[in-house]
Amino acid sequence: MVKLTEVEDEHFTSEKPTPTQKDSLITSDNEEDDDFTDTESEISVESAAEIESENLYERIIALKDIIPPHSRRRIAGTVTGITDFTKSTFSFSGKALWVISTSAFLLGVPWALAFAEEEQYAQMEKEQGMMKGANEMLTPGVDAAAAALGGIQEKQSQPAL
Repeated sequence: MVKLTEVEDEHFTSEKPTPTQKDSLITSDNEEDDDFTDTESEISVESAAEIESENLYERIIALKDIIPPHSRRRIAGTVTGITDFTKSTFSFSGKALWVISTSAFLLGVPWALAFAEEEQYAQMEKEQGMMKGANEMLTPGVDAAAAALGGIQEKQSQPAL
């Protein structure tokens, strides 16, 4: 715990003489000079040097004594809870993204290749059907005669039992 002690400035402890009418006629320049030199003490010079050497982080840390302990605990608990929730959310999201992407590669790529191959076979059959239709249009009846001749030739080439 910090113990505070009051340090009195010598300017306030010395007794001031009561002003007279003659003193009031003195120019204000002398009074300003006296006041300026009197208010500047060793303590104020040292504290100014301390303030200049402090950085922002040290000043913020020093402010924690202003907030009561129960409020500090509540604020610290809230910040810790939010931080933990954020970390766990990012961790879960990263793991879920890893599972989804590896599953897509292991299952999706082979399926896509098989689907493309099947489409290629369907396209080839379609092209062959179009070529067969074009051949029938150019020479009608040739395929029917060739099929009939092929059937006769097959029967002739089979051995008799």
